[in-house]
Amino acid sequence: MADLKFNKPHEQVKAGAVAAAAAVVSPAPLVGTWTNCDKHTRNLVRIVIRSVGGKLHVHAFGACTPTPCDWGEVVGLDYASSVAGGPAVAFSALYPAGFKDTILTGHLDGASLIVEDFNTFKDGSGRSNYFTREHFCKD
Repeated sequence: MADLKFNKPHEQVKAGAVAAAAAVVSPAPLVGTWTNCDKHTRNLVRIVIRSVGGKLHVHAFGACTPTPCDWGEVVGLDYASSVAGGPAVAFSALYPAGFKDTILTGHLDGASLIVEDFNTFKDGSGRSNYFTREHFCKD
C-alpha cells in the first residue's frame, strides 16, 4: 500500500497519482454586503466581501458613531467544503492594526454568515485577548 500523507480519508492521494486540474473555490456565495443582524451591536456592523482577480477581499466596519469605523480592506482566503473545491462556505482574514491583531473568520449558516473575531493586543496595555461571534444578514 502507498504511504499516505494526510489525516482525513477524503484528503488521501495515492503515491504517483496526478491531479487533472487544480481544484477551485468559487467565492460567489460569500460575495456581497453583510450587515450585522443585531442593530445594537458594539462590534462589527458591516462586512463587504468582493472577489478581485480570483482573490477574496474583505472590508470590515466597526460600530462607531456617528458613522461606522472603516477597518479597511484586506485580502482574505475562501474555503470550500472539500479538497475538490466548489462553492465557498467560509473565509478568513487578518487585520493587523498596530496595537492589536484581529483574525476574522466566517462561515455560511443557511442564509446568514456567522462571523467570529479573535483579538490579540500587542501594545502592552494589559487588555485581555477576546473573542466575539455574531450573525450577519445579506443586504
